[in-house]
Amino acid sequence: MAQDLFDYPTMVENALRGLVREALARTARDGLRGAHHFYLGFQTRAPGVVLPDYLLDQNPEEMTIVLQHQFWGLEVRDEDFSVTLSFQNRPEQLTIPFAAITTFADPSVKFGLQFQAAAAPPAETVALPAKIPQEPAKRERPAAEVVTLDKFRKR
Repeated sequence: MAQDLFDYPTMVENALRGLVREALARTARDGLRGAHHFYLGFQTRAPGVVLPDYLLDQNPEEMTIVLQHQFWGLEVRDEDFSVTLSFQNRPEQLTIPFAAITTFADPSVKFGLQFQAAAAPPAETVALPAKIPQEPAKRERPAAEVVTLDKFRKR
């Protein structure tokens, strides 16, 4: 079967990852304003992810970070970004390729994206999962709109 010249699902996903890149680049340049904050879920074993071993041990498959009040040194590049966050009062620098991101949300404006998971890396890395504290529940607030790309994918 010949490869489709217009692989629209992949093109859409790449464009939406570009949206995440732009949001982070604006944040790196101007900071977060108002109530804006980001939840970023990513595959911890995806190629190019750099995080301390103890965080990888606690999050063997996926991890969610929050960029809100306490983050430093956000650097955005074409293929990835780096940021320093505090874990148990220890500053740690993470590097996350955009291809590793599985979710992006800005709850302040009820916006969210969900991405198709990248191919799983080799099963050489093993760790135990841990949870990142979630934002406290608010009274009868409508859920964020999550855009999935599944309806555009070939089955």
